[in-house]
Amino acid sequence: MELDLFLRYGPALLEGFGVTVLCWIVGSLGGVVLGFILACLYRWGPAPLRWVIYAYVEVIRGTPFMIQLFLLYYGGPYMGLVLTPIQAGILSFIVYGSPYFAEIFRSGFNAIPLGQIEAARCLGIPEWRIVLRITLPQMLVPITAPLTNFFIILTKETAILATVTVPELLFQVQSMMAETFTYVEPLLALSLFYWFMVTLTARFGAWVETRVTRHLSRA
Repeated sequence: MELDLFLRYGPALLEGFGVTVLCWIVGSLGGVVLGFILACLYRWGPAPLRWVIYAYVEVIRGTPFMIQLFLLYYGGPYMGLVLTPIQAGILSFIVYGSPYFAEIFRSGFNAIPLGQIEAARCLGIPEWRIVLRITLPQMLVPITAPLTNFFIILTKETAILATVTVPELLFQVQSMMAETFTYVEPLLALSLFYWFMVTLTARFGAWVETRVTRHLSRA
């Protein structure tokens, strides 16, 4: 990128990068929390509630993220839900990510041998303590890699937020291209920003997996 372009648009690119990180982190963490709640309700909730959760997971996973984003941002006012672009972006990430996270957590629950759960119950250990002391520590290993992979997918999905005028990274790059009629340099800069986010996420996931594995080995 030419120096004058960098000096002129560098602050805007950094601001867009900050908005991208904000939407990604808040939306992803919200999706993790909601997904964990859904997985717990699906595992221990009554049958009618499990049917509702199953329908929610299938509908959200079966529709594109862009359509969900448009429904929240453009269709929300018809239902009394008026959102700013950033609010719509964060909420859409929570809605879109929660079913995938729920399935990851559900697979983690199912990975625990039933014999351990039954033995704990025979000893009179409460269900909540079984979850905290037996289920959660062991399920961290098989779900760390899928969680990391989906976090990486969500980093690249943030580019779709530009379609509803969220001032994130791609939106700033598009403005830069429209004003300067340069395309290669802005797109290369965009690729570097996303590469940095993906690499950092992958390294952090590998570090967490290593720490969890060492903890279980010592245990």
